[in-house]
Amino acid sequence: MALLDLVALGTIADVVALKGLNRAFVAKGLIAMRRRERVGLTALMDVARLSGPPEPWHLGFMLGPRINAGGRIGRADLGAQLLLCADSTAAAALAAQLDHLNRERQAIELAAVAEAEAEALAALGIEEKGAVVVTASPRWHPGVVGLVAARLKERFGRPAFAVALGPGETGTGSGRSIAGVDLGRAVRHAVAEGVLMKGGGHAMAAGVTLRKERLGEFRAYIEAMLAEDVGKARHLNELFIDGAVSARAVTPELVATLNRAGPFGSGNPEPVIALPSHQLVYADEVGQAHLRVRFQSGDGAIVNGIAFRSIGQKLGNALTQHRGQPLHVAGSLAVDRWQGTERVQLRVLDVAVPDQGPAVIR
Repeated sequence: MALLDLVALGTIADVVALKGLNRAFVAKGLIAMRRRERVGLTALMDVARLSGPPEPWHLGFMLGPRINAGGRIGRADLGAQLLLCADSTAAAALAAQLDHLNRERQAIELAAVAEAEAEALAALGIEEKGAVVVTASPRWHPGVVGLVAARLKERFGRPAFAVALGPGETGTGSGRSIAGVDLGRAVRHAVAEGVLMKGGGHAMAAGVTLRKERLGEFRAYIEAMLAEDVGKARHLNELFIDGAVSARAVTPELVATLNRAGPFGSGNPEPVIALPSHQLVYADEVGQAHLRVRFQSGDGAIVNGIAFRSIGQKLGNALTQHRGQPLHVAGSLAVDRWQGTERVQLRVLDVAVPDQGPAVIR
């Protein structure tokens, strides 16, 4: 029972399905984490400026990436040292080192993503034709290619690979897929056919090693292999709504009620709530490519929201182009804690322009 905080961290960070016993482990692990009894984990939460009781998304987006940063661009044992540390001073120093590495990783990732997106846009064309995005560069750090592939998948809505072309004759890369497309199976076929030197993975993620001169062959092979599956998956790309409310009903009590179905994560996603025909009264950039937004219902009630990593993406463009206009908006509800105050925030997933209805003939 004393190790459940680490069990929760590992379960969330490795995107394990939160079903059955796993869900129970994480629920109890979060309670254990609130007691702040593990010195290294407490230091990590402090350096990440985690406010309020830890939630699954804190583990997945704030704590996990800092531990992983050691293995991506620093020393892989730093995270283990921190979690095993019993001295608060030493733990604080290790946590600060991992936090610094994570900021460095973010800068490396941003530069690589910008280059990869430009390459992908050039390859796909204005109409974005093509089933799979395959990008490569000798300038990319091998430790961030998985993150770059994930960003490309989000940006273009199709499976994506990012390959770091090392100083030798080979390149190593990582791929991320979309629901309904088995990337690991395609990569294993490519290895069997001799297109790749090594490779493997599961449906949603894969790793590859290839000879540089065979990059074009791999790009053509994976495109042909997955074209049909990607076409079907993209055609069925739907967002399922669990319920619709107005801004007036978005209260801390509603969030607390929804959270009783948690903890949320892989296999147990957060409920998706729709706000029908709410006016977008505010939208402005904040942080690293995020949009802070505010929606108003017909009775004047307000809901604050955030659209993460949406600047330059379809969602961000849709929001900035419809300032002052009514929109259907969908997202998940969470409590935002800032400087000792709590308020409900909508994490925006998608928006749609309301149907104006049939024309009236007079």
